[in-house]
Amino acid sequence: MNYQHIRRGRFLDRPNRFVAHVELDGRTEICHVKNTGRCRELLLPGAAVWLEQSANPARKTGWDLVAVEKGERLINMDAQAPNRVFGEWAAAGGFLPGLTAIRPEFTWEDSRFDFRLEDGEGPVFVEVKGVTLERDGQALFPDAPTERGVKHLRGLARAAGQGYRAAVFFVIQMEGVSCFRPNDGTHPAFGAALREAAESGVGVYAYDCLVTPDSLAIRRPVEAVL
Repeated sequence: MNYQHIRRGRFLDRPNRFVAHVELDGRTEICHVKNTGRCRELLLPGAAVWLEQSANPARKTGWDLVAVEKGERLINMDAQAPNRVFGEWAAAGGFLPGLTAIRPEFTWEDSRFDFRLEDGEGPVFVEVKGVTLERDGQALFPDAPTERGVKHLRGLARAAGQGYRAAVFFVIQMEGVSCFRPNDGTHPAFGAALREAAESGVGVYAYDCLVTPDSLAIRRPVEAVL
């Protein structure tokens, strides 16, 4: 996936979850933050950030904050990007060779999963999670408690128990991490639900990404340590 009209700026502050002040060409711009998570370890005063100019001239914020530099590592923090990049990759056969159909936002019982993929053996339910938290070279999820994430995992486990193929796919929005782990320190219930889902037959996948200021692409698998 690609962005258009990308510029580099300097992060100043974040008055609320949706808005950031960024210095761009000597001016302070109000930018939309495309991630409502905490991102406290990323959005530090003075951090270099990458902005995409909005194509809508009537919008209140003229820029979207899509990536941030953390030391020498560039991290995409666009919360909409994981589903987009997984959808593109899956459509090209990256996840399921022999893919015959792909349907986003699929509802099954009381769960709504990000994708339903199909091949000659039937459906696969897939939930996609974007990972932006890195600590000591390890990718961690979540960066804040997510009851919604726990519900998704329980739905996948229930589907697997009924004989469906099911998977949770962690899109690590950076490259160069050593492994992926559930962030038990922040939300132990999510880690427990992930391990229970895996024991129920849910596939757990983690892939890092090739990140540039104006693009994101799924790169290679990373070990998921549960």
